[in-house]
Amino acid sequence: MAKKALITGITGQDGSYLAEFLLNKGYEVHGLVRRSSTFGTERIEHIYQDPHHAGARLFLHYGDLTDGAGLRQVVSQSQPDEVYNLGAQSHVRVSFDQPVYTAQVDAVGTLRLLEAIRDIGLKTRFYQASSSEMFGQAAEMPQSENTPFHPRSPYGCAKVFSFWQTVNYRESYGLFACNGILFNHESPRRGETFVTRKITRAATRIKEALQDTLYLGNLEAKRDWGFAGDYVEAMWLMLQHDRPDDYVVATGKSYSVQEFLQEVFTQLNLDWKKYVEIDPRYFRPAEVDILLGDAGKARRQLGWEPKVDFKALATMMIEHDWKLAGEERVLKEHRENNS
Repeated sequence: MAKKALITGITGQDGSYLAEFLLNKGYEVHGLVRRSSTFGTERIEHIYQDPHHAGARLFLHYGDLTDGAGLRQVVSQSQPDEVYNLGAQSHVRVSFDQPVYTAQVDAVGTLRLLEAIRDIGLKTRFYQASSSEMFGQAAEMPQSENTPFHPRSPYGCAKVFSFWQTVNYRESYGLFACNGILFNHESPRRGETFVTRKITRAATRIKEALQDTLYLGNLEAKRDWGFAGDYVEAMWLMLQHDRPDDYVVATGKSYSVQEFLQEVFTQLNLDWKKYVEIDPRYFRPAEVDILLGDAGKARRQLGWEPKVDFKALATMMIEHDWKLAGEERVLKEHRENNS
């Protein structure tokens, strides 16, 4: 009988890659989606057209991490062997503007889901999407599972709450519960308000003469950037291990926003300095200067390794967004010729 998995945040970047990964392994996948007046399932629509009929094993349920009763109903109906809690208000800068909502979803939402699993008495394995933003003003370099947390945003604080609740349910109730402390991970499916995708989207539009200027904030911030498709494999490996634990998932290399910017514009034969302007509105009230992960434990215990490096990641995102920009330019020319 096929294993069942429930993914909160299935329509997000990580959720879509994880759904593909699990379906390819023969899972029946259930996903939690929020009700909206518009469709927000673009990242998983291609699954329904899969020639191997993977879509027949994908089921979506309306629900929200702010609704404990609804979560309990979805867990009870789907009876998952594995639960991956990827749902979140995941934008760090936005968390300063919406701190209470961020805490309701990212912190208390995790607790609601854990309580639903405990209350039903389901023998499931639970994965919590923790974040390198929990380290914030890091006490050491690189950061490992033993590095103290010092979050510098409402988002980071909410993720610390969820981390310790996950540990608490593991130790108090014997739940097979793991925290994946994922460092920044990007892809062509990254939201366009996140800095890497903002850069590749703008740079390719500039290349196609659709845009003149790219506005950014702190170019000196350094992050450990990997590929989201690699990182979902680490999530799965954690729940296949013989005992639950917490793991850092990272590449072990850190690059500044400016270095990513330069890599992208160079690949497009553009001089970024001609097109980029600094906008103070994009600076955070409290900055995180550098994050660099030590994924040695995941390598040793799970056998996980990142496959896509920094340059290849930038190339992948450029190719995707250049195609979008080309389609946008053709549409623009068509409108102009017919006006």
